[in-house]
Amino acid sequence: MQLDTKQSVHTPSARPTTPLLRAVSPLVVEKPSLWRRAYHYLRNESGYVAVSVGLDIWAGFWAVMITHWSVDRSIDSRGVLPWTWIFIPILIVLLISRSMYKRRLSHRFLDEFEPVETSVAVAALLTLAVMSQVIPKFQPGQVVQPYLRSNDVMLEIWLWAAILVPAVRLCRSLTQRYLRRKFSFGKPAIIVGTGPMAHQIITRMRQVPDFGLRPVGILDDVRPSTNEAEGVPYLGTADNLERAVATTRAEKLIIAHSAVPDDQLSIIAQRAHHLGLKVRVVPRMMDVVTEGATIEHLGGIPLMVLSHTNPKGWQFAVKHAMDRTFATAGLVLISPLFLTLMLLVRLSSPGPIFFGQDRIGRDGKVFSCLKFRSMRPADPAGEAFHLKDGAAPGGVEGEDRRTWIGKIMRKTSMDELPQLLNVIRGEMSLVGPRPERPEFVELFEMQIRRYGDRHRVKAGMTGWAQVHGLRGQTSIADRAEFDNYYIENWSILLDLKTLALTVLAVLKSAE
Repeated sequence: MQLDTKQSVHTPSARPTTPLLRAVSPLVVEKPSLWRRAYHYLRNESGYVAVSVGLDIWAGFWAVMITHWSVDRSIDSRGVLPWTWIFIPILIVLLISRSMYKRRLSHRFLDEFEPVETSVAVAALLTLAVMSQVIPKFQPGQVVQPYLRSNDVMLEIWLWAAILVPAVRLCRSLTQRYLRRKFSFGKPAIIVGTGPMAHQIITRMRQVPDFGLRPVGILDDVRPSTNEAEGVPYLGTADNLERAVATTRAEKLIIAHSAVPDDQLSIIAQRAHHLGLKVRVVPRMMDVVTEGATIEHLGGIPLMVLSHTNPKGWQFAVKHAMDRTFATAGLVLISPLFLTLMLLVRLSSPGPIFFGQDRIGRDGKVFSCLKFRSMRPADPAGEAFHLKDGAAPGGVEGEDRRTWIGKIMRKTSMDELPQLLNVIRGEMSLVGPRPERPEFVELFEMQIRRYGDRHRVKAGMTGWAQVHGLRGQTSIADRAEFDNYYIENWSILLDLKTLALTVLAVLKSAE
């Protein structure tokens, strides 16, 4: 049967007559949920910036409004209040200058707490400075009173903004984390490389969904042993970039120690930029690159200036003095709890109150690390230990000898409170790499790269690795990596951040 090709689908007579065609119903597209639409909006750069700026403006608005409502109207402040609104645009400009609207892979609320609080304080001071110059010009007969009132008003605005701005940012961070984990996907990323670094990056992406990245493919000139690595498909050589992006709809490109020649990698990065991808590169000398590294130019040649942390410098001398001061003050504050635990340990089972164990500290020196005794005395026949492959020592296998108070102390980490005495004696710090037993240190230094570098500083009661969940039966190599990151990027702010995260982790474990 020959079809009539002259009949157009645009004419009224061109209606389907086949029952099958009449039976076809319109395609029903399910409307995405409100949470999913919110996630997609925050997932985009423009949406993230718009929401962040809007929340900061909202917080600044209420800081000013609450202050206006609380002002004593019996005192003439009409010359002050209208000018307080300039606090909001000044705050937004300062936050922009501190890159507070720039998305980062590793992002925590505590990372932005200090710059946000600093911006709020500076914005209040700048607003006060503007008011002190402007108000006398508009009210020449009321110079003293409005100026004095402006001090009080701006002090109150600063206090409210110092609470509200971090609060709304915390809510945004928690909401964003919830959405990422609820929908369990991030921006699709292609990794250039098939070596150990590429495998490590893929593992980190999957372990930490808060990074907001999802590996969708691998490109490299060296084909892996199988058609995929860590469950991520191999998409061919780097020449297939355009086709790989079209297939996977990737938005990110990560170059991770690829077998592709360096001159070709530069071309790949340029091609990725033309395709609209954001490119990130893992540096070859990643072990020595810290957050303080900067870029300088020598006749158009970029030079990376590597910052260096001196564990024997004056900064760490200040850290050690602060450690002893805060440890002494903390021991005094918790002395009722400390004495109560001593009594309960004594009553729970026969034996000493404290348990001391040899650990390796700074420069490989051995010291006795103190804990509250949480177990009944061991049977001498069962003191041999067994080290599982690729895992940390988790204790002696066999009977559970923990006392009832020992179980509580271990769950809440209160068994480590006697280490405050180690800090006061100068053997430990409040924050630093957790100390390990000599026999394990000797083993790990032979098997794990840069493990011995941890001993450049004093051991700590808590550490950067521990607040990231690396404790117990977790990778020693990962712990060493986090510990060395802490040493090479140390600051007092990083110590405070680690202590705050430790408190949150202890409270969470006690729930």
